[in-house]
Amino acid sequence: MAWELLAGSRTLLIATHANPDADAVASVLALRLVLAEHVQSAVCLTGDGLVPPNLEFLPGAEHLLRDPTSVTDPPDCIALLDCADPTRLGPLFRLHPAWFDGHIPIVNIDHHVTNTRYGSVDLVDPASAATTEVLAHWLEELEQPIVPDVATCLLTGLYGDTLSFQTTSTSARVFELAARLLEAGARQEDIVTHLFRSKPLSTVRLWGAALGRVRYEPPLIWTEITHRMLQEAGASPVEGEGIVNFLVGTHGTAVALLFYEQSEGWRVSLRSADGSVDVARLCQRYGGGGHPRAAGCRLPPGEAARRSFLDDLAAQVSALLSIELPSG
Repeated sequence: MAWELLAGSRTLLIATHANPDADAVASVLALRLVLAEHVQSAVCLTGDGLVPPNLEFLPGAEHLLRDPTSVTDPPDCIALLDCADPTRLGPLFRLHPAWFDGHIPIVNIDHHVTNTRYGSVDLVDPASAATTEVLAHWLEELEQPIVPDVATCLLTGLYGDTLSFQTTSTSARVFELAARLLEAGARQEDIVTHLFRSKPLSTVRLWGAALGRVRYEPPLIWTEITHRMLQEAGASPVEGEGIVNFLVGTHGTAVALLFYEQSEGWRVSLRSADGSVDVARLCQRYGGGGHPRAAGCRLPPGEAARRSFLDDLAAQVSALLSIELPSG
């Protein structure tokens, strides 16, 4: 059913969430490559048009639209990848909310446990380590050929969401899939270089500024990325995505947080240190979601809203772990 909807459409929108990571961008590009010979017109983009600089190497990245406002005509069909809820598209959703009310068929391909199953067809597997894993197994079931460019995109998503096969979601099935993608011609050296070795100077400057603002408030550790920090570093918000993963390894930390200052408020990215705290469940209280060990939500603007969130989160985490918070 999903293939018939996608390959049979005349105009197709392929999109992923705002503030995209490797799995999100790689999923979009992999699906675009697979459908290139089947769809007359495919428009591909992230919800806010942003693409992390380290993902520009991916095959077909030049075809990603960088301005959501340029998408004006409703498509025949929509494919959303790595997107637990259409609102996660951010600017694209706010521009065209009616496109996602159900009257246009949506194929929903994802691995988030908090996915709301909003699609006409839902290919959602929370047991998968990445959306590219869901996509790869689906393509294999369809016996669709996986050429080197597609394999490179799919393996990039696996590397990105498992942090180079370090997370607990890295199953034997993931390693087996990675091996098949390498056999199909995935360019592993390019993936590792761009995801983990090479980085622009702006990223180094942004990380330096963010790490200089770290606050340790057991059982939490957190920092922020503000508009001014981005301007001074000459960086884009997506260049800060790995900071929260770095912080969560700090001794004595149960949850790490990264606050992104945005015009409409704070975007918060959370990580659980050892899985004893389900951050997805905590984020759902604030309209967010994600995975038990990696999740996010949004807050109103202002220091008061952030302080209230931190205090509430610290109380919840401490209660879960039977930790007594320091007085005062």
